[in-house]
Amino acid sequence: MMTLKAARVNRELTQKKAANLIGVNVSTLSKWESGKSCPTNKRIPKILEVYNVSYDELIFLPTDYTISVNDKASISA
Repeated sequence: MMTLKAARVNRELTQKKAANLIGVNVSTLSKWESGKSCPTNKRIPKILEVYNVSYDELIFLPTDYTISVNDKASISA
């Protein structure tokens, strides 16, 4: 599995070029890559096409992933 940033870098694309190909602005792509937001279902097929990856290869994690995992663990304990 790889992050959106890793998939972009593997295709040797700048954020500007990738954003243009996907049809979003650079700040939106930056937020996706940093985990501050996630792409909508409408955008995912274009991301897969531009990065030449399958959905199963990508990982979408929020920046506070470890906190949410710890919170869920303590709730179920």
